[in-house]
Amino acid sequence: MWSAQAAPDGAVTSQIVEYHRCRAAAGCGLVIVEHSFVHPSGRHTATQMGVHTDGMIDGLSRLAAAVKAEGAVVCLQISHAGSRSLSAITGQRPMGPSPVRHPYEPDGEVPEAMAAARVQEMVAAFGAAAGRAWKAGFDAVEIHAAHGFLLSQFLSPLTNVRDDQYGGDEDRRSRLHLEVLAEVRRALEGRLPVFVRLGAHDETPGGLEIDAATRTAARLAAAGADLIDVSGGLCGSRPSGKGPGYFVPYARAIKGAVRVPVSVAGGITDAIQADRIVRDGHADLVGIGRAMLNDPGWASKAIGILTKTGHE
Repeated sequence: MWSAQAAPDGAVTSQIVEYHRCRAAAGCGLVIVEHSFVHPSGRHTATQMGVHTDGMIDGLSRLAAAVKAEGAVVCLQISHAGSRSLSAITGQRPMGPSPVRHPYEPDGEVPEAMAAARVQEMVAAFGAAAGRAWKAGFDAVEIHAAHGFLLSQFLSPLTNVRDDQYGGDEDRRSRLHLEVLAEVRRALEGRLPVFVRLGAHDETPGGLEIDAATRTAARLAAAGADLIDVSGGLCGSRPSGKGPGYFVPYARAIKGAVRVPVSVAGGITDAIQADRIVRDGHADLVGIGRAMLNDPGWASKAIGILTKTGHE
C-alpha cells in the first residue's frame, strides 16, 4: 500500500523503511513495496517513491535490507501513472495512449497522446528501473499494469483509441505490456523473478472485461512473467457494492489459463477467508492491503488465528 511518505525528490525516507519493516516483522511472507515511478513524467503524487534515477538506489537499499532482515521476501513495484499524473506534480502535460480524460479522474487533465518514440522511452525507463531494484537488493520486481495507470490505460478500450501498433484490437492494446515485460527481463538477465500486477476488469461499461484480461495474462505468462497479481483495471480497487474478495472470480479465471502462480487481493480482511482462497485453488497467494494498512500487526494475528483453528 502506498504510504505517501517519500521525500520531495521521490527518495525513500526513514518513515517508509519503518512502515514496511514492521509489517514484515509481523510475519508477512512477501512484501510488495508500494508503486514507484520509473520516469518523472509518470509520478502520481508528490509523496510517491521513485526509482527513476540511480540517486534513489541508496534509499531503496536501506528499505530492502530492513524488510529482508525481518525474514520476508521483498519486491519493488514499478509504475508510470500515465494520464493519472498531473502537470502540477510533474511539470508537464500528462501522457497517455490517447487524448482521453481518465474516467476515474474527473478533475484530471486530458493527456497528450504518446508518439511511438515516447512509448519506447517509457519501455526503456521500466527496464532501467528494474535494474536499479536489483542493485538495491530487492528479491523481485512487479510491473504495475493495473489501477488505471499507464499500462492499464493502454489495455482498456475506453482510454486507448489508437490506430497504430499499440491500439485497435486486443493484441495491439496489450503490446506495451509485452514490450515492458521483455525489457524488464532483459535488464534483469534472469537474476530476479518478474511479477505483473494486471488489471483484470475495468468494472466500467465498454471497458476491459475478464475474457480479454485472461488472454493477456496468458500472453504475459508465455512471455516469461513469473506471477500474475490480479487486481482491478481502470477502476482500481474501488468497485462499489461488492463484498470481500471481490477480485477472486477474476483470479480463478486467470489461474485456469496460466501455468504460473496467481496472486489476488481485493477487500480480503479475514484470515480464514484468505486461507480458503488458497486451499480452494482460486489463487496461490493472497495480498492483504487495507487490513494491513490499518493494522501493521495483521499478519501475526492471522497466523495465530489459523494456528488455533488448525489451518496452519
